[in-house]
Amino acid sequence: MSKIAISSSNAPAAIGAYSQAVRVGDFLFTSGQIALSPATGELVKGGIEAETRLVLKNLTEVLSAGGATWADVAKTTIFLADLADVTIVNRLYGEVAVTPAPARSTVQVAALPRGARVEIEAVAYLGKTSAPAT
Repeated sequence: MSKIAISSSNAPAAIGAYSQAVRVGDFLFTSGQIALSPATGELVKGGIEAETRLVLKNLTEVLSAGGATWADVAKTTIFLADLADVTIVNRLYGEVAVTPAPARSTVQVAALPRGARVEIEAVAYLGKTSAPAT
């Protein structure tokens, strides 16, 4: 099975040796997005709400470049520098996650790149979906 690198100029360029996303078969795996401005490469100012909004926008752009929408997202992982921020992140995440909401893990980490407070990654399924067996 081949891997296809996915990138969007509407999301920040990778800051290391990785792709913004990789498509493998019917799956799209995104790298974690932090709140970097695509235009400047700088971390957005304004705290957890401003960061989360930009992270979700950047992630949406990467998903779109891979042919996915939030309706295709099956799993996300949210990394927080402070788990006390989860209420704000949940509220904003709920504005983009569609029903049924993706499976999700949320963890507190010691640090994130560039001093970010939040990072989110996603896995989307781009194949045909079927109703679950009953």
